[in-house]
Amino acid sequence: MSHVFPAPEEVAGLVIRPGSITWRRGGDPRMFLVAGYALTLQVAHPTVGSGVRDHSTFEQAPWKRLLATLDYVNLTVYGGEDAAAVGRRLRDYHKAIKGTNPDGSRYHALEPEAYAWVHATLVDGLVSAHQHFGRPMRPDQIERLYREWLGIGRLIGIRPGQLPPDWTGFRAYFDEMVETRLVHNETVDRVLRSLRHPKPPLDAVPDSLWAAATYPAAHVVLLSTVGLLPPVLRERFGLAWSPAQDRELRALGAASRSLTPLIPRRFRVIGPDYLRFRRRQIARGPLSQTA
Repeated sequence: MSHVFPAPEEVAGLVIRPGSITWRRGGDPRMFLVAGYALTLQVAHPTVGSGVRDHSTFEQAPWKRLLATLDYVNLTVYGGEDAAAVGRRLRDYHKAIKGTNPDGSRYHALEPEAYAWVHATLVDGLVSAHQHFGRPMRPDQIERLYREWLGIGRLIGIRPGQLPPDWTGFRAYFDEMVETRLVHNETVDRVLRSLRHPKPPLDAVPDSLWAAATYPAAHVVLLSTVGLLPPVLRERFGLAWSPAQDRELRALGAASRSLTPLIPRRFRVIGPDYLRFRRRQIARGPLSQTA
C-alpha cells in the first residue's frame, strides 16, 4: 500500500502551510453552511451511500460524527506534518468499509472513484461557501487552492490522475459525476432528514425544546443544502425549490458576505484554535467516526 502515498521526501511540499490560500480560506466558520451540501453530494455516490448506510452512526451520534469529521479536515489543513499520518490512518480505516449494494453488487470504500469523490466534494464546498456566503475567490486563487487540495489528496492516498489536474477540468468532472454517477438512495433521504430534524447532543434535552431552539439553524443549513445542489439533483431527489426559497438563500448570502469586514481576522481562520481545543480528544483517535 505504500505506493499509494507520496514518498517521504515529497510530503513537505504537499503539507498546507500558513499563508497558503487553503490555510487562509479553509477555516472560515461560514463553511458550516455548506456541510450538509457536501455530505449530500458524497452519499449520493452509490458506494459512499452504501458505506454510510452500513457502517456510519451519523443518525445515532451525529455530533460525534461531526466532530470527528471536523478533526480530520482541520488536521489535514492545519495539522502540518501530522497531515501525512492522518491520511494514512484515514485510508487504513476505510479498508474495512465494504458490503453489498441494493442491486446485489459489492462495494468497497477504497474504490478509487468513490474515495476521490468525497475529497472532491470538500473542495467544491469550500469554493461554493466563499462564493455564496464569504469572500468570493478570483479564478487564480481558486486554481491555487485546487492545486493545494490535490496535494492533500496525495496525503490521504488519492493517486495522481484520479482527480483532474486543474479547476477547469474539475468543473467538467464534477458535472459529469452529477449527471451520470449520483443517485437518489435511502442515505440521501436519511441525511436530509437528519439536517431537517437534528438529534439533540444529550438525551436529557426534551425533543420539543431542542426542536424550537435549533429550528432557525436547521432551516438555514437545509436551505443552503438544497439551494446549492445542482437543479438536476434537486429534481432527482424529489426536492422542491421555489422562487421564494431562492430569494431567501440569496438574501442569506448577501447578509453573510456583508459581515466579512466585521469578522476579526483570527475568527476567519479558526482551524488552529479548533485543533488546540480538541487536542486531547484527537489524541484518542480522530478518525473513528468519519464514515
